[in-house]
Amino acid sequence: MTQYTSTNDEKESALQREYMTRAARYVERLGRELGRRPACCVVTFGCQMNARDSEKLEGILTGIGYEAVEREEDADFVIYNTCTVRDNANQRVYGRLGYLHSLKDRKPHMKIALCGCMMQEEAVVEKIRKSYRFVDLIFGTHNLFKFAELLVAMFENRETITDIWQETDQIVEELPVSRKYPYKSGVNIMFGCDNFCSYCIVPYVRGRERSRDPREILREIERLVDDGVVEVMLLGQNVNSYGRNLDRPMSFAQLLKEVEQIDGLKRIRFMTSHPKDLSDELIEVMSRSDKICRHLHLPLQAGSDRILQAMNRRYTKAQYLALTEKLRAAMPDLAITTDLIVGFPGETPEDVDETIDVVRRVRFDNAFTFLYSRRTGTPAASMENQVPAEVMREGFDRLLKVVQDTAKERAALLQGRVEEALVEEVNEQDGTLLTGRLSNNMLVHFPGDGSMVGRLADVSLDECHGFYYTGHMIRKADAPLGKTVDGNG
Repeated sequence: MTQYTSTNDEKESALQREYMTRAARYVERLGRELGRRPACCVVTFGCQMNARDSEKLEGILTGIGYEAVEREEDADFVIYNTCTVRDNANQRVYGRLGYLHSLKDRKPHMKIALCGCMMQEEAVVEKIRKSYRFVDLIFGTHNLFKFAELLVAMFENRETITDIWQETDQIVEELPVSRKYPYKSGVNIMFGCDNFCSYCIVPYVRGRERSRDPREILREIERLVDDGVVEVMLLGQNVNSYGRNLDRPMSFAQLLKEVEQIDGLKRIRFMTSHPKDLSDELIEVMSRSDKICRHLHLPLQAGSDRILQAMNRRYTKAQYLALTEKLRAAMPDLAITTDLIVGFPGETPEDVDETIDVVRRVRFDNAFTFLYSRRTGTPAASMENQVPAEVMREGFDRLLKVVQDTAKERAALLQGRVEEALVEEVNEQDGTLLTGRLSNNMLVHFPGDGSMVGRLADVSLDECHGFYYTGHMIRKADAPLGKTVDGNG
């Protein structure tokens, strides 16, 4: 499903469409040589923002004549949209590049491109250019909007094309987008990060914060709704700081109120929220809204004040606990999820105990728990007292057990209730079941047919299975008045 989103740089968008026309000629020529339509495969590593970027990449590739496929071995063009938050993400890319080399040996016409956060690291690019010379195109996070132009350069040159920008103030969004889902979509509201947490490489690879004009965001969402989207995910590294650098500053809460007014939009999600910037205004807007989902991802990272300070998180354990108490008081049905890091330099078992204490007191609905990953170029990488792997693993295992137990307890609270679910797909394991997502982000599987995908349904949550529910449909929540449907859909 290809469409066009809004822009603040129409001239640049028009230029890139001209490059798409030129690139399409090369793809057409390749198709004649192959006797079929060339295929492309876009592989995404990392976060929701990367996933949205990949939709843009695929939109351009299909726009110039490629057919999108799921597997690298079926493709004539493969692009890896990389992540570099943790070292294992880098290692996964290196491992899969070896596999791509073997494919290219069998298909010399095959093109391989790398982009994304990993490519913003100078050492990575040097390694690829030296050890993976079969890669045809390398670019980073700041010039993704020039993808069509870079494709033309790739087609017209034999050597590797490398184009890495260190920063940009441009935001160009009026480009093709190939959405993965017809009924929901991510929407970038800002780019970059100004927080500089000591363990995190994101500000160095994504740049400083840049907010999109709210009028452009609203126009994009309106077009998405006109195209059948019922749920949007507003995306940014720290959405709570949205709007501060606009010519006419506005808060994230004010933007949400504007988005709420869009007719036909049923659900609003957003991530990620930094605790230090979560305002009372935002809590009030969320609590009064019928559209903003009852789910908040609020990364804690650690429960020890000493470690939080070393991480440069700029809040204390007490402040985080007070914030979550305020959130739950305003919205008792709110699901709170979080990120946790174990093994930050200097962390002791007692510090891990502090994190476990926060998990027990907040009662997170889920938590993404990670071992600390040392990222070259960040302040934490050069800190003394790096935690040994075996100590890190012991703390991780202790924390993970508490996270899992607490999440199961929270999930079970909904058993027997009727909740609204957005039907996302026919269940992969059982074709007689549908999989829906609740407002609190939990999944439920229930009987139904594929015609319900993309629609809302009221579902009885009959049995909790730890991290998901099974149930049955009470009615199609978005059925027209007078046409309520019974449980068998």
